[in-house]
Amino acid sequence: MGKQAPESPPVRGLALLLRIIGVFMLPAFAAVFLPTPWMARAHAALGLGEFPATPIVDYLTRSISALYGFHGGLLLVLSGRVERYRAVLAYVAVMHLLFGLAMIAIDLHAGMPWPWTLAEGPPIVAAALIILYLLRSIPRN
Repeated sequence: MGKQAPESPPVRGLALLLRIIGVFMLPAFAAVFLPTPWMARAHAALGLGEFPATPIVDYLTRSISALYGFHGGLLLVLSGRVERYRAVLAYVAVMHLLFGLAMIAIDLHAGMPWPWTLAEGPPIVAAALIILYLLRSIPRN
């Protein structure tokens, strides 16, 4: 077996960033099973008023939690082979950028509290820009 070339700092940095995001998102799977009364208490604690306990709200809260968890797992998988999945990561980064901007607009339209808005869309946009920067810093083979 030949020696494997050491990973460059941008590759290591990108892999680390993807792992951090992935690990941060993975616990969203737990919210799929969160009892509705707990969701209602969290909703009230955030100052969002009475929780609308309707089938569509139940469906949306649980399905988006599952999707966030799925996405976190995907980022963990991609982080293991950054150079191999470069094209997929470029797509993910562009979609994160667009998604983050959309979340800012949605949060503002929905009247979400400012701390929520600042903690959601802007970090997604920032992470996307960092991913794009690191991808550009990785030499193509």
